[in-house]
Amino acid sequence: MSFDLKALRRAVNAYGVVGRIVIADHKGSAPRETGTSMLVWRDGQSGTIGGGALEFEAVKAVRARLGKGQPQLDKVPLGPALGQCCGGAVTVVSEIFTQDRLDAVDAKQPVYVRRITGEEDAPLAVTRAAAKARSGRPTRLLLQSGWLAEQIATEAHPLWIYGAGHVGRALVQTLTPLPDFDITWVDTAADRFPVETPSTVTILPAANPAAAAIHAPQHARHLIVTYSHALDLELCHQLLQLGFTSVGLIGSNTKWARFQTRLSALGHAPHSINRITCPIGDPALGKHPQAIALGVASALVMSLRSGEEDMGATGGQATA
Repeated sequence: MSFDLKALRRAVNAYGVVGRIVIADHKGSAPRETGTSMLVWRDGQSGTIGGGALEFEAVKAVRARLGKGQPQLDKVPLGPALGQCCGGAVTVVSEIFTQDRLDAVDAKQPVYVRRITGEEDAPLAVTRAAAKARSGRPTRLLLQSGWLAEQIATEAHPLWIYGAGHVGRALVQTLTPLPDFDITWVDTAADRFPVETPSTVTILPAANPAAAAIHAPQHARHLIVTYSHALDLELCHQLLQLGFTSVGLIGSNTKWARFQTRLSALGHAPHSINRITCPIGDPALGKHPQAIALGVASALVMSLRSGEEDMGATGGQATA
């Protein structure tokens, strides 16, 4: 979890005044872990700190303070204060952000340090955490003596999804709420996309999706779920020439066997071809588009957490 400056800027640009709520500490059982945050504005919100009474009361309190810029720190015993069964306790920090407040955040620094309720001078633990971050060593959220230090989020991982059919839509719906990915969604025509699409997703209509793929960063991850085997093959061929972090291709074992033969005939070495994951998804979840999306999303997130290069999606699942 980290301070997502990009998302906060986008929200402030859209809504003017935005509250941010973060779980700055937790003890025992709690709905979400330390570092979890959400954004709140006058008539909407994004993200979640766990739902239930904790989130309801925190959101209500922040909305009541949107016109007032002072940060607030609350220690909440979940059982006695809110009647929740978790049994733990959380420390919640809420802050109000305007454009002026955002302009004061130094985006060049790897960590955002500010006073919430403490003394004028930052405690030694916080200054040491900031120095650690500046030296290139990531630091966890730290709340000490009323001062809060959070790592500023780095750029999200680029993820290109080809195909706006049932599986493509399910993938976008499932992956968009996650802060890990910067999604570009590609299909052959604008009318293939839903009328309403998430504001954080880049929509890219392209008569030839394989030609559009040349604009993807070399470290991007790719998911190929188009309506056409010919498009799928051309995308695989193009991406194998361009470079990637991972490629997942929807299909059966039979389809993948044929693709391996065709990609080999196009001049690709077996070790390169085998970097493509096909089929994708978790066979235990079934073949419903949303089930495929759940399996793929799980594999992607696990690969990020473990630092693996490839998606590591399980085979034997999705057919096309």
